[in-house]
Amino acid sequence: MVGYPGVDELERRARALVAAAPGVLRLRAVGESRGGRPLWVLSAGHGERQILTVAGAHANEPVGGASALRLARLLAHRPEIPEALGCTWHFLLCLDPDGARLAHGWQPEEPAPSLTECHRHFYRPEFACQPESLPVPGTGREPLPESAALVWLLDELRPVAQFTLHGIEVGGAFTLQTRRVPGAARAFRETAALLRIPLDHRPYDAPDWQPDPPGVLRLPEGNTGSERDPSGYVAESTWLYPWRYGTLTAVVEAPAWSAPAVSDPRPEPDPRGEAARAAELLLGRTREITELLGDGAPDEDLLPLHTAARELLDVAPSIAATCADERGGSRGHFATLGIAARRIPLRAAAMLRRALAGTAPGTACALTDLVHEWCRELDKTYELRWIPVSAQTALHVRTMLDVARRVCD
Repeated sequence: MVGYPGVDELERRARALVAAAPGVLRLRAVGESRGGRPLWVLSAGHGERQILTVAGAHANEPVGGASALRLARLLAHRPEIPEALGCTWHFLLCLDPDGARLAHGWQPEEPAPSLTECHRHFYRPEFACQPESLPVPGTGREPLPESAALVWLLDELRPVAQFTLHGIEVGGAFTLQTRRVPGAARAFRETAALLRIPLDHRPYDAPDWQPDPPGVLRLPEGNTGSERDPSGYVAESTWLYPWRYGTLTAVVEAPAWSAPAVSDPRPEPDPRGEAARAAELLLGRTREITELLGDGAPDEDLLPLHTAARELLDVAPSIAATCADERGGSRGHFATLGIAARRIPLRAAAMLRRALAGTAPGTACALTDLVHEWCRELDKTYELRWIPVSAQTALHVRTMLDVARRVCD
């Protein structure tokens, strides 16, 4: 099957793999989501070293589950791989099944899927409901059940490596690693080049991480606790939690549509101007959305979409201020900044359109027009190219295998 498997399909395909290779693979639940859905872990091999792959941490990033199944299938067919590594490889197939159900519904019609159709089903939870983030001590907030299950699994396994698989609608490939692994950065760049996926020269994510351009960020020495995102949110992280066990965490990001401009290493000749334009565009578009909204309440079942969209509108000024503070960098970095300035209002409009379709159809119709217009402008401005799902998953799988071999050597 080419495409992105939904939550039920992930379980069905995992069970089929286990039935075909019962001596190599096994499946167990390690907890439940807030909605009572099981969190499935598929395990391959019987070695003493433990490796964990986490997929589906963000509802809008279904490629991770497809990649996890692809690698699990490979290990089932070639059990000598985990045997040579001396490892047992575990795949948490979907960390946020509740969110994934709200986001599922779009399958890319290759070879040229529609960016507008992708956003017709868009959902990404508000920050506090993203299970790779843990509460900062002293806030009084309890971890989500999904977060607690992942922490329990990390405590049980104490893995030598944790891979967390992510995707993004538009941009370039990149990886974040909690420590330097000799040769891994070069291998990642070579893999992306072979797959014709441009590297994000300096990703906008993880402002506290040390860039090693192109396409690589590392955790600065001494930072083993909290992390900050560009909106200013600070949280403890399941990426950093297993540092106490000596675990390497590697985040691997695969774009669905590539934007070649993000890989441009040349210095930006007008950084202040580019930063100001990105900030103005972000504020202008979020203001346009706000002016459309009335007093209409969302459908109760779609309240999470409304809440997440309102959060994006609320944090837009702080993100715009972060954009405006940029003082230098490559053209690729400022292309990434421009895409981020477009992505935030596009996501907000897409979620609000869904949330209000049944209760405020006029507003939803106007938001539909904005989504269509902004997708078309994004495509034209950055000359987007669809990355086949097979290439997206190949980036994940090849990177995991390469890093695992280096860590287990």
